This record gives sequence, C-alpha cells and structure tokens, in this order.
Amino acid sequence: MRIYVVQSGDTLWQISQVYGVPWNQIAQANGLTDPNTLVVGQSLVIPPSASIHIVRAGETLWSIAQHYGVTIESLILSNQITNPSVIYVGQQLKLPTDFHTVQQGDSLWAISNQYGVSVQLIAYANRIQNPSLIYPGQRLIIPGKQKVKIEVNAYSTFLNESGQQTVKEIGQYLTYITPFSYQLQQDGTVRSLQDDAFLRVSKEKGVAPLMVLTNFEEGEFSSELAHTVLNSANLQVKLINNMLQILSQKGYRGLNIDFEYLYPSDKEAYNQFLRNVVNRLRPLGYSVSTAIAPKYSRNQKGLLYEAHDYRAHGEIVDFVVIMTYEWGWSGGPPMAVAPLSEVKKVIQYALTEMPKEKIMMGMPLYGYDWTLPYVEGGKWAKTLSPQQAVERAAQNGVAIQFDEKAQSPYYEYTDRDGKKHIVWFEDARSVKAKYNLVEELGLRGVSYWVLGNPFPQNWLVLHDQFNIQKF
Repeated sequence: MRIYVVQSGDTLWQISQVYGVPWNQIAQANGLTDPNTLVVGQSLVIPPSASIHIVRAGETLWSIAQHYGVTIESLILSNQITNPSVIYVGQQLKLPTDFHTVQQGDSLWAISNQYGVSVQLIAYANRIQNPSLIYPGQRLIIPGKQKVKIEVNAYSTFLNESGQQTVKEIGQYLTYITPFSYQLQQDGTVRSLQDDAFLRVSKEKGVAPLMVLTNFEEGEFSSELAHTVLNSANLQVKLINNMLQILSQKGYRGLNIDFEYLYPSDKEAYNQFLRNVVNRLRPLGYSVSTAIAPKYSRNQKGLLYEAHDYRAHGEIVDFVVIMTYEWGWSGGPPMAVAPLSEVKKVIQYALTEMPKEKIMMGMPLYGYDWTLPYVEGGKWAKTLSPQQAVERAAQNGVAIQFDEKAQSPYYEYTDRDGKKHIVWFEDARSVKAKYNLVEELGLRGVSYWVLGNPFPQNWLVLHDQFNIQKF
C-alpha cells in the first residue's frame, strides 16, 4: 500500500492509471464523497491491486508459480504457508503484486529500504544466492512485509445504533473497545451505562470490551470526587465490589481507570488504589489498565500531570494508555492535535519509567478548526473529522500544507464573513508517522480517542503495517 499526495492538475483517473488500481477502489478506500474533486496536498491511500488464485484439482505450488511467473518462495511468503506440499482445492492464494525493476546503481539494501522489506526476504523470494549480485533490468518480486503484532484500543462515546455500526465496520482492526464511561460517585457506587447492545455487537466482531471508570461528574473531571474515594478504605472496598459485579454481569474483559485532574497530594493514594484494584481483579482473570496524561518528566507541574506516577503505573497495572493528544485543543492556541515531535518526547520519557510492552500510545481521530486571530478564553475551535477537514479545504478552494516537524496536515482559509481560519487534522501521512514510531520503539500498541469521526484511511494504514492481536 502506498500514500500519494495530490498535485496540481491531478485527476483520480490519472492517479489510477499510474498505480494500476481502479479509480473507484481508490475513491472507496479514501471515503471520497466526490471523486471528481481532489485537493492539492491531499493524501490518498492507494490500495494494493491484490490478485487471487483459487486452487484447482491437480495443481501444486510449483505449477501455480510457473503459470504466473513467480517463485514458490514468494507464494509461501505471501500466504504464510507452513507446509508447501499441502494446498487444497478451492484454497485462495494471494499472488505477489509488488515488483521492482532494478535500475543502474540499485542495491538490494537500497531496494529493501524503499519497500520496508528485509534484504533476506527479498533474496529468498527471488532465489538470490548472492545479495550483492543484481543487475539492471532484473525484475524482483517484493514480498509482503512481515507485520508486527500490536494491541489496539478505541474509546467510544456513542453507544447507540450509530456507535454500534462503527464497531461493525472497523471491529476487525480492534483488540479492545472502551465505552466511555462508568462514573465514580461519592458513595462508592458507579453510575452505569446503557451499553448492552453495544457490548453484544463488540463481542460479535471479536472485540474485547474494557470497562472504563472515570471521576467524571457534571460534565468534567472532579478532583474532589476522586479525593473523597481515594482517601477512604471503606469507599474503595465498596467501589471495587461494585465494579466486580459490573465486570461479571456485562462480560467485560478488564478495567481501564481514567482518573484525571487529581490533586497532587493524592498521588500515593491513587497508586495504592491501583494496587488494591489489581489485587482483587487480577486473580479473577481481569486486566487492569490506566489512562495517563502526556508527561515530559517525572516532576512536571500542573493538576493534569502531578498525580500520574509513570513508574508506579508501569509497575502496578497491565498496561497504560498515554493520552498523547490535545496539544492543539478546542480552547487553546492553534497547533497540531498530536505533533509527532511532542508525542515522541513523551514516549521517550515514558520508556525511562516503564517497560515498552506496557505502553499504548494515544492517537486522535479528529482535528480542529480555529477562528483567527486566536484569543485566549474566546471562541472555541470546532471539531472536524479528517474527512470533513479535506472537504472544507475543497469547499474553500485552498491547498493542504504539511508540517514536517509535527508530521501533520493543516491549511488556512477565509469564510464567507471574511474571517480567517486555520485547520489542523490527521491524514494517512500523519498516522503512518505515528505507527512508524510505535514499531520503531516496540510499543504494546495504540489507543484511539475517539470513535465516531469517519477516517477510513487510518484503518487501511493500520492494517497494512500491523497484525492486530485478538482474544
């Protein structure tokens, strides 16, 4: 799969001819509502032109390879065949579709970097005995990249039919789904959710649900609410008993605790609460995870950060969701929601405090449209899905720019009232850059905030780069 950035004068038909992929497949992959309208600077995911062979009676891997002019080894790699002598009638075999014609000056090492496939795999697929001996004009089969397996979580605030439909459409790409949220109450009880239908659909799609507990009260996170419970042993016992009842009745696989804006003085009380929860839940087979603020250092100041102890969470719980988004937020100055440069700093700090196998990197599925000039405490930015962001650029006849440091797309436009705006959002390039970081650092996986914003490109890029863990 490749990512193409639209240039001036491009049409979808021309792009389809270059890549040998039908234009309607490109349109569908990118959720284009009007295939005749492209925006300069817009990223397009080019789906692979996969070809399938259905095994017939009497065929062998050798005969199929000879028929298509490929090697047996390339068929083995493309289909992860463990026993080459055993194929069966009606079996669907994926044929190699990526090829490279060697140019003057090419090396196998350079070609492997270009396609993200190791020298060894390319040599094996093409029966190359000496990797240093390739020649101009030689046609090389590029086998599929061996994908890393990760876990993928997504929070959802829509549990109605719309939210259920979203899970039906993208459930194959998720390990966990986290309905947001069960809310802590002053007396140790939990405000419940109408989530039965949502959970049923999630389980049908093979997605493991996690119960999320928050200190959310009257539309915002409450420091005082959390303080009350974190400093009462009796309330904690009552709360944990209530959560166990919900976990069992609803069929949740685990618990995700998202306590935000805690008093700094409650840090140790929060750590002890996590130990108490783990001691009760883990013997019963439930996982326990937390959502934590994006910190650059252990002693970072601020109500959002100080009570989130990275080292303690890394020791106590099964995994953590680091909320690496909202640098650009609706009430703040315009900037990328999750600039890669800042995300990387947070993850690099996290790796000094906890194992990489416990880190789920947060990823946004949205962008914002700010009215300029930005005034602190003034008009808040409006949330946009990535698709809406591209459509708005088209409507206003502006090109999309790309910030290399943030690895995020943006653009400016002037509305009908003469007011200037700036839009920052996510596209295939920006999520690809984040996935590369996850793979490079060997993290456990990613966690999305929040489902409900259409972004078909994301799921194709995710699927192309990783295998998704399922339970």
